[in-house]
Amino acid sequence: MDTDNIIHIAADAGKLMLENGGETYRVEQTISTICKTFEIHNVNSFITPTTIVISINNNGETVSTVRRLTGTTVNLKKVSLVADLSERISNKSIPTSEIKRELRYISTLPPYSDDTVLISSMFAAGFFALLFGGAFRDFFISFFIGMLITLNGRIFKKYNVNSFFANVCGGFTASSIAVIAHHFNPNFNIDKIIIGAIMLLVPGLLVTNAIRDTLNGDLISGISRAVEALIIAVSIAIGTAIGFKLFIFILGGTL
Repeated sequence: MDTDNIIHIAADAGKLMLENGGETYRVEQTISTICKTFEIHNVNSFITPTTIVISINNNGETVSTVRRLTGTTVNLKKVSLVADLSERISNKSIPTSEIKRELRYISTLPPYSDDTVLISSMFAAGFFALLFGGAFRDFFISFFIGMLITLNGRIFKKYNVNSFFANVCGGFTASSIAVIAHHFNPNFNIDKIIIGAIMLLVPGLLVTNAIRDTLNGDLISGISRAVEALIIAVSIAIGTAIGFKLFIFILGGTL
């Protein structure tokens, strides 16, 4: 079996998992499984949130490759499909041409449609407001804010706006509309509305992966993800505070 061919298949599978939200240990496990299935047992991989480095030794021949990630997203369906493919490879002999074909198919799977994401985000924001103790009237304000945050995020992504600024704007949108709504109707709960809306921006998967990577001994990945999550949290807090303070001042300094 061509060693060069195998290492590139393993690297492509690992990259596909990592750039769609997979944990570091799962990426390493997938790379190792694919290589060992093809009788390559001396496998070393170094994984960070932005880089994959693989080196294998087979019959005295050492081959290495690097994959650089330029952007990440969250699509756990792709992570699951690659994991299933890895398991099938380990259970039976699959030609490398078929593996490549399946990896190409998984990589080209379209994400959820914009309308699906928009509707889901709106309902998620509204129900988060209810979950945190808000009244049913708060649901509709968070519902509306969720729509604005998602539409703004779509525009920012189109023009490659820095994610820090995008999260600042998301927090600003949530707090400013909540303050305005409370100004015209004091029965609205500002805190519940804001919390429900900004839950769309909270990096839950990132925090989870940071903890799991750290517990699994992948300290570089764990710390990197934790720092990234902290920066996102700070950006949300900055935007929320600016909107909150600014509109309280504009509306007369009272709630």
